[in-house]
Amino acid sequence: MSNFTNKTIFITGATRGIGKAIALRFAKEGANIVIAAKTVKPHRKLPGTIFDAAKEIESAGGTALPIRTDIRDENQISDAVNQAVETFGSIDALVNNASAISLTGTLETPMKKFDLMFGVNVRGTYAVSQACLPYLLKSNNPHILNIASPLNLNPIWFQGHTAYTIAKYGMSMCVIGMSEEFKNDGLAVNALWPKTIINTAALRLVPGVDTEASRDPRIMADAAYSILSKDSKTCSGNFFLDEEVLMSDGVTNFSNYMVNPNKTPTPDLFLD
Repeated sequence: MSNFTNKTIFITGATRGIGKAIALRFAKEGANIVIAAKTVKPHRKLPGTIFDAAKEIESAGGTALPIRTDIRDENQISDAVNQAVETFGSIDALVNNASAISLTGTLETPMKKFDLMFGVNVRGTYAVSQACLPYLLKSNNPHILNIASPLNLNPIWFQGHTAYTIAKYGMSMCVIGMSEEFKNDGLAVNALWPKTIINTAALRLVPGVDTEASRDPRIMADAAYSILSKDSKTCSGNFFLDEEVLMSDGVTNFSNYMVNPNKTPTPDLFLD
């Protein structure tokens, strides 16, 4: 019997990409997956809806609860958390995956875009964590996992997209603060970031990126599974990279994750 059977994983932005890959990985273990995301009708550029994701999760062996949630709205978050607890009785892990990105300079970033990134990345992560905390603290192995990078203050990572970097680092700061705040409560708060770019629908919208030199989201899903399987009392405050997590588990060959095994994967942002 899997240690995730009947455990409830609350995932923001689980409609596609990394969030959905993580959802499917835990579905294989018989977990309950709460899909807290916005897309209920097909988007012209980004495929999938919360209901499509729910069908895939059920097919993979999990139990899905799709809830339309804009994580910029604390009332919608509260409703989603209440529905999750009413349906499954618990929340055992939270994956703060939802993120907004605009790799634009200061003069090219309208304040509407700025507010979106801060509303989703920083405020959303903080608000969803806050709402889930009372239930996570009742779990016997509670985890919060933010899809966020190590805090790297090298100016090169701010130069071309100051607003996005600050907003993304806000998610990283949540890891630092909350892991310390709840370390005596047995709650793990960690970050996971890809060592290389990941082949997602969002990546394919970034001009000039060679998507063949990327890895499949499954590598992040497998790393997330490894982290959430660890003892929450002894594994907190870490900034994990997907490849390093899997290497510590004995994985030596990553070619099966490559979109094109003949290409060298492109390193991701924020990693020197």
